[in-house]
Amino acid sequence: MKQSKALFYCVAVLMLLAFSMLPASAQQKSPLDAWKPAFDPSGAKYKLVVSNVSTPALKGVFAGFAIRDELWKRTNGQIYFEYKPFSMLGGEVEVLNQLKMGAVQGMGVSSVASTNLGPRFGLVNLPFLIDSFEKLDKFVANKKLFDHFMNAMEHQGIMGLDITGYGNYGWATKTPVKTYEDAKKVKFRIAEAEVNKLTYNAWGINPVVMPWPDVPMALKQGVIDGLDHTLAVCSLTRKFEDAKYFTQINYAQGLFIWIFSKAWFKTLPADLQKIFVQTVHDVCADMRKLDKGQEEEEIAKAKAAGVTFFTLPAADMATLRKMGDPVHYKFSKEINQLHPSDTYRPQDFLREVQDFMGYKQ
Repeated sequence: MKQSKALFYCVAVLMLLAFSMLPASAQQKSPLDAWKPAFDPSGAKYKLVVSNVSTPALKGVFAGFAIRDELWKRTNGQIYFEYKPFSMLGGEVEVLNQLKMGAVQGMGVSSVASTNLGPRFGLVNLPFLIDSFEKLDKFVANKKLFDHFMNAMEHQGIMGLDITGYGNYGWATKTPVKTYEDAKKVKFRIAEAEVNKLTYNAWGINPVVMPWPDVPMALKQGVIDGLDHTLAVCSLTRKFEDAKYFTQINYAQGLFIWIFSKAWFKTLPADLQKIFVQTVHDVCADMRKLDKGQEEEEIAKAKAAGVTFFTLPAADMATLRKMGDPVHYKFSKEINQLHPSDTYRPQDFLREVQDFMGYKQ
């Protein structure tokens, strides 16, 4: 008996020693291992840390790694864009505050969370205003309107440069939602943003404000019956394991807004500033071209996995549109607010965008 115990302890000690001699990467793999840079960033003259809360499996999130690599190439290794997705630096509201204080230098922030510090960004979350890939392209192509939109946080020392997407918003649910009446019976998780709460209250649908990390457990425990999000996110983050139905209402586009510290940007010489801005624009434009294809791929994957898709009857969609009209009015004051840093000073920015996008109230 004593010999067997001694043998057991010897084996255990040897195993611990062997494990301790493994490289750190073998003991605990970093979630970023799959996206390590193909260069040594230690020689970079300028460095910025940039956050995102989601997975790089989304093209709109992967944009950060593409910007990193393209910047390195175009600046001959002078700028290192250290990218931290997967909420590695914290939640979005937390990181927004870090960005204001200079603790981080950039962020691919969701348009929903961005409204907490830049209410003008809430424009793209208004129901049925910019509700397709084609409308998003049209909005971005209007330089006057898009630049004013991107200046939402300029007065706070934060510059907005461009956007990437993650598809059309809809409803992932545990029970079929084929009609508006079905939807009113569901407890939907929504993000913590005023424009979202206004929209769901206007629709007469039961919203539950909840941080994204809490959603999986809440679905399993029945705290919520469904969630308001894009199909691509629901598919890639495995929410369809519990919510087997998806209703495509396409009332808004999911977007990441790429924002950066003006104080950090000003440390760059003029030539590198120009390269930085152009690189972000070029990469974001390339990623937006891939968003629609990714959504179509994820639809096919979800259907193959047994997810059932629905669209609401035309009369119900008309009801949602009509009920969503007051949300535009209620949020117009925040969207139309001007700041000293605004070079374009429209009397009614929301109305200009509505007219340009063909939105009819």
